[in-house]
Amino acid sequence: MDKSDIQIAQEARLLPIAQVAAKVGLKECQLEHYGNTKAKVDIHSLRDLPNRAKLVLVTAINPTPAGEGKTTTSVGLADALNRTGKKTMLCLREPSLGPVFGIKGGAAGGGYAQVVPMEDINLHFTGDFHAIGAANNLCAAMLDNHIKQGNELGIDPHRIVWKRCVDMNDRQLRNVVDGLGGVMDGVPRQDGFDITVASEVMAAFCMASDLMDLKERLSRMVIAYTYDRTPVTVADIGAQGAMTALLKDAIKPNLVQTLENNPAFVHGGPFANIAHGCNSVMATTTAMKIADYVVTEAGFGADLGAEKFLDIKCRATGLAPAAVVLVATVRALKYNGGARRDELGTPDLKALEAGMPNLERHVRNITQVYGLPCVVAINAFPTDTADELALVEASCRRLGVRVALSEVWAKGSEGGVDLANEVVRLCDQPSTLRFSYDLEAGIEQKLNAIATKVYHADGVDFTGPARTQLAQLEVLGFGDLPICVAKTQYSFSDDQTKLGAPTGFRITVRELRVAAGAGFVVALTGNIMTMPGLPKVPAAQKIDVTADGRIVGLF
Repeated sequence: MDKSDIQIAQEARLLPIAQVAAKVGLKECQLEHYGNTKAKVDIHSLRDLPNRAKLVLVTAINPTPAGEGKTTTSVGLADALNRTGKKTMLCLREPSLGPVFGIKGGAAGGGYAQVVPMEDINLHFTGDFHAIGAANNLCAAMLDNHIKQGNELGIDPHRIVWKRCVDMNDRQLRNVVDGLGGVMDGVPRQDGFDITVASEVMAAFCMASDLMDLKERLSRMVIAYTYDRTPVTVADIGAQGAMTALLKDAIKPNLVQTLENNPAFVHGGPFANIAHGCNSVMATTTAMKIADYVVTEAGFGADLGAEKFLDIKCRATGLAPAAVVLVATVRALKYNGGARRDELGTPDLKALEAGMPNLERHVRNITQVYGLPCVVAINAFPTDTADELALVEASCRRLGVRVALSEVWAKGSEGGVDLANEVVRLCDQPSTLRFSYDLEAGIEQKLNAIATKVYHADGVDFTGPARTQLAQLEVLGFGDLPICVAKTQYSFSDDQTKLGAPTGFRITVRELRVAAGAGFVVALTGNIMTMPGLPKVPAAQKIDVTADGRIVGLF
């Protein structure tokens, strides 16, 4: 296939979004159109409908530069399920402009398994991220204004934990000093920016069940501490109403379509190595009411995305996947086994066998820690050999899971029928979701459970500041919240150079933060950043627009 992803997307025949909506029983009056091919869905008339769909979670091995094709597999699986007569909806996250212009260049699937309009989804889309950024920065402005106007609450400027945000990779903004100038220009202090997808507004937005639940979540977000270390919340500065007003339209799920004109919600987008990495609860639960199968994706590898989807999102909503798809590629497994990036297309059974423990560990986590049925989807590449595919299949067979070859990138839904049939079979098997830790355990105990059960570490260590923060959070009553670990996506460990299935390591927590509105405690490990930077040659250099307004270079 010589065509680029964006060429395929631009040549696709899109249906009017009302026709796509009709496939799952949505009526014209329930749509708020953003042009002819995308719309927001007013869900008020759907709220009282019961969840009826079987939920399918798509996750993956740890990502590598070789790529795993998780989103591509998710789109192709949804199309394949529809092709086999199953009324299916897809639920994905919205792409952040940071990775679009930084490294990835687009995040709407690939080949003949994409959601469209691809350019809109990857760029401004329906403006949700701009609304989230505006709400975040309104809170920051009101917080600094409170201090400037007399600081009635006694906020300690050195203990402000709320940052401004922008949806762009901009390392220059990680640490700034603002409020400089004269008396009328604010109170000088050290400040910083997060990328929008790392804002707690994004996390609360994606965990909210409706608009009023969102307002309540916003109101309890901790933004600073007083001189006597009492938490200051959004409600304390009276910002929650205005912030919710900025988000009242954004919170409605966005409806688009796949290349095969099947319905998809693309809504919300917290990073999985920083936040919880799932599309919005509202999109998922709405899809569960109107389809028979719902395919959704969790960010990065299963140690991050699937763990948070199951331990945080499913715990909060009562949802449970009926089946889990674990995506891998022969190329990425060889990379985990020590093969050089420029040799991944060369047959190498030794490297593949050395990389298989990464896949095997993820499989065991899904089936043994969480108790869920699992199928391994091998995202096919032309360089894969029969012997390499046979090795993967034999290894998975020993674990009691099947392998399905996914060729959706090249063939669309036709290349995903075998995977779809196996997913349907698994969905008909009884299963009971187990969590990796008890909610009633303390913060340290929950972190140790994640580290030992999911990462297979020997335990967790805390820096001095993190140990102090742990004690403070438990005294303040936040000890019973779930845990959201911010960790490198490239390794089970907190060291991105440890590929495969490392052992004999410990996880070091350097900082703990409460995300009271989102409903979890964030544990930062390693050198994880909440404001990424651009690479030496950013993807933005290849993106352009022609005289007739056509975007090129997105992929």
